[in-house]
Amino acid sequence: MRIGILGSGSVARSLAGGFINQGHDIMMGTRDSNKLRDWSNSIDNKVNIGSFEQAAKYGEIIILAVKGTAAESALNLATGSALSGKIIIDATNPISEVPPQNGVLQFFTDINKSLMETLQEKFPESHFVKAFSSVGAGLMVNPGFGNIKPTMFIAGNSAKAKEEVRKILDSFGWEAEDMGGAEAARAIEPLCILWCIPGFSRNEWSHAFKLLKK
Repeated sequence: MRIGILGSGSVARSLAGGFINQGHDIMMGTRDSNKLRDWSNSIDNKVNIGSFEQAAKYGEIIILAVKGTAAESALNLATGSALSGKIIIDATNPISEVPPQNGVLQFFTDINKSLMETLQEKFPESHFVKAFSSVGAGLMVNPGFGNIKPTMFIAGNSAKAKEEVRKILDSFGWEAEDMGGAEAARAIEPLCILWCIPGFSRNEWSHAFKLLKK
């Protein structure tokens, strides 16, 4: 597939590497292509680099991998027509600019409205699926817990879109757990806060969530 990735940070680069290894064609969308020049050279220029709009037009599936504070503006720059009808894998979290308190991040949303719900309302012709938001960039692809597949919680209003995301997660070494519609992102996004506490408190970043069932 052609994958359009909106973002140039560690999450965008990690996921881009995973898609490249799976044989997909990638375009990275960024405001400043210089941010990706050295990285692109390090992977033998296996990605195309363009604007947010170019990446959105290029991709059959879109990955939203920017700061939560920049999510809406990145989608606006991509333009609604380029995103219409497409799956958008939302890897963002609504992390505020306020420093963590005793290792606990603060969000600019509240418990009754997730960032993804807001984005889905702003771009109703797209099919948002929350994924990759509850683990660090270094573990997003082939997380490496031996024979145990960690759980990636997903949510979104389109069953077809979630099935496509499930296939991607499986190829990246994850077990997908569908938590329902976009409202479920209210519960998934705060997992980022929980995941980060050991990191900020004890510099422990090599963990993931696992849902056990009987």
